[in-house]
Amino acid sequence: MARTAIVTGGTRGIGAAIAVALKQAGCNVAANYAGNDEAAQGFNAETGIPVYKWSVADYDACAGGIAQVEADLGPVDILVNNAGITRDAPFHKMTREQWTDVINTNLNGVFNMTHPVWNGMRERKFGRVITISSINGQKGQFAQANYSASKAGDLGFTKALAQEGARNGITVNAICPGYIGTDMVMAVPEKVREAIIAQIPVGRLGEADEIARCVVFLASDDAGFITGSTITANGGQYFT
Repeated sequence: MARTAIVTGGTRGIGAAIAVALKQAGCNVAANYAGNDEAAQGFNAETGIPVYKWSVADYDACAGGIAQVEADLGPVDILVNNAGITRDAPFHKMTREQWTDVINTNLNGVFNMTHPVWNGMRERKFGRVITISSINGQKGQFAQANYSASKAGDLGFTKALAQEGARNGITVNAICPGYIGTDMVMAVPEKVREAIIAQIPVGRLGEADEIARCVVFLASDDAGFITGSTITANGGQYFT
């Protein structure tokens, strides 16, 4: 029987690549999104992957959305916490709203999505929780105190929860991408993009499919002995 996977932020960028890769690996995939209806419907039309709209920052919306996915596709075996936002500003200019918005989505959203599926995974003695953190959660980044804190928190969450899930067949891991050639990165001025690439030893941006392949591996039976780990995929820009 095919396993059921939810990918949050799953209709664009890295999330879309992950959703497609999991489908190609034989999973029943649900792609969650928060706001861009046009992009979501286009993704659905192109891939055939069903899309579901809710904000990961809202616990009740997550619980309701997950219940609908499970009614449509079956119990969730694989959760990919990919949804994330940025609200960049130097700390002395950062507003409370910029801080709260990022923490609510990038960190609280991981709790909001994982908590409703956790007991089912424990009962079935199988689960894969994979959270997309960031290089900036490992090393920090100017004007991203909110984002870096949220992504570092995701790593602490991963290490702690891995210890709780291990005896119930649940693995909990994280991936820290570096700079990936998504629409967001490609939209920055060329000179800025060149400056970013100059800091990457392999001499290029990463590709969304490269992160997706990491997810497919961690979601597989082959990765059953790997838990509490972080895959650092940044082209050598930062070592841990």
